[in-house]
Amino acid sequence: MKTYDVTAIGELLIDFTENGVSSQGNPLFEANPGGAPCNVLAMLTKLGHKTAFIGKVGNDFFGKQLKSTLEEVGIHADYLKMDEKVHTTLALVHTFPDGDRDFSFYRNPGADMMLTAEEVPEDLIQQSKIFHFGTLSMTHEGVREATKKAIRIAEEAGAIISFDPNLRPPLWDSLDNAKEQVLYGLEHCDILKISDNEIQWLTGEKDFTDGVNWINNRYHIPLILVSMGKDGSRAYYKGNMVEVAAFLQKNTIETTGAGDTFGGCTLHYVLEHGLEDLTDEDLKEMLTFANRAASLITTKKGALRVMPSKEELINDENFR
Repeated sequence: MKTYDVTAIGELLIDFTENGVSSQGNPLFEANPGGAPCNVLAMLTKLGHKTAFIGKVGNDFFGKQLKSTLEEVGIHADYLKMDEKVHTTLALVHTFPDGDRDFSFYRNPGADMMLTAEEVPEDLIQQSKIFHFGTLSMTHEGVREATKKAIRIAEEAGAIISFDPNLRPPLWDSLDNAKEQVLYGLEHCDILKISDNEIQWLTGEKDFTDGVNWINNRYHIPLILVSMGKDGSRAYYKGNMVEVAAFLQKNTIETTGAGDTFGGCTLHYVLEHGLEDLTDEDLKEMLTFANRAASLITTKKGALRVMPSKEELINDENFR
């Protein structure tokens, strides 16, 4: 029996999200804890799973706030390192009228980039059922080495490996380099969660099924999940495809964390049902639950601290 359900490596940062204007007409920003891997863990923790995070923040006001937040929501934070020289990474999130977003990052450098291979805890990964990662911890050489070391440990320990590219083009020196690291991720994962625009960028295919075929002809990933925003989501598994429509909320504020919430819920389903012999009905149940949760997070600011509970998912009037 392994101690942790899911361990993730990657970025933990502050998302400054717009929250009205001041009396002088200046935009106000709220400092929300964020970072895709921890958003995923926060959703899993809300659903009753034991989770842990590997990463680095600055030993500054924001870094201390982030560590406190992880402890508050129940993510094991003993392996969160505090950098004495480099500040916590910050992101300014601009929200468009339709709820979509644009990001401006303050990360040149940022503390999340400073994690080293020597700081990767082998014992923690060995004691994890699922290991989850993205590409923000692969943008620079040192943290890339740390991430790949963690992946090797997870593979040797027989963990299920989950990958979400979570492409952020401004953080890469070139998109060719980004594509190289995404392809590395595809080669080493059992579950791929990828967005509609990412699969089109990666494969050059406009049709998502053609894009999935492009991936599977090269990497043979057991479960591929395509998130399509307002168009819902798809699961591709053993030659079959299941699609479930999105749940659209009347009071959507922003979409920050929706994909991470979706991803966390799908990992929850895998933890409960395994990755073998899933039926189309299983996949439909998984996507429906994940779509519900993703829709609820769009009614809140931020994600990490405000993940929906099972009770919210059951009782929300939009799902009746």
